[in-house]
Amino acid sequence: MMHVPGQMVPGASSTMTMIAALLEQRTGQQIAANRAWRIETALKPVLRERGLATLDELVAQLIAARTGELADKVVDALLNQETSFFRDVAVLDMIADAARALYAEAPGRRLRVWSAGCSTGQEPLSLAMLFSEQIEALGGHMPEIIATDISPAALTRARSGRFSQFEIQRGLPVRRMMTWFDTVGGDWVAKQELVRKVQFRQHNLTADPAPPGRFDIILCRNVMLYFSLPLRRQVFDTLASAIRPGGLLALGAGETVIGQTEHFAPSEEYRGFYKAMGSCAQGSFAATG
Repeated sequence: MMHVPGQMVPGASSTMTMIAALLEQRTGQQIAANRAWRIETALKPVLRERGLATLDELVAQLIAARTGELADKVVDALLNQETSFFRDVAVLDMIADAARALYAEAPGRRLRVWSAGCSTGQEPLSLAMLFSEQIEALGGHMPEIIATDISPAALTRARSGRFSQFEIQRGLPVRRMMTWFDTVGGDWVAKQELVRKVQFRQHNLTADPAPPGRFDIILCRNVMLYFSLPLRRQVFDTLASAIRPGGLLALGAGETVIGQTEHFAPSEEYRGFYKAMGSCAQGSFAATG
């Protein structure tokens, strides 16, 4: 049976409130009152698949369900999977600059990058392309890229590397399209050489411990927007546990660490990035192993 304690959506029906509470319970993400319209739009495919006419019927099935399969589908449909290749290209270029500088500081050590909330994989695949194109400046060492998301469906798509013409044209110049993708039917499929450069894993930022090891750079862009302040602080704790002292955190343009965590501070070298604070923050990366 569905149990959905959570914050009420002001002005929303009890049906909308129950669905929004289910999303928050499973993922920590909240749907603002002015975004409640997204619920019906996002769930139309689920309604069609189940032969249902209304959200009330869907909630009735959720309550009666003996397994979590339907709830999983509902939550997955509600997740915002907006992404694109080389989204905010200046940010990714700065990450490539930082990677070169970090390698120069600790030559011979393989850098580690975590793309948290990677959706269908365009962000980590963009990083893989960038690093591959600049591999000589990284001493021939391809950084290890871990990409995580809470959505199994999004990760399945990411691992397949299969994208529509529209998705490919958003951010990818023709040169990169031809270098890294093959056409299959009407879609574009990333070459296995590229996909193998990224390790895709399922991960819940609000409930799971960070992937093992320490990272030099973490991207967690446009994820915090959907969390309450206490949950953001919790997620910042998780990110801080996974990053090397002095490592860099990239957030979305509308996100900040200011007033939300003491683990990170604005970077003086890389505008818009945040530096991990710690006892070794001023020391060499080589000293952190």
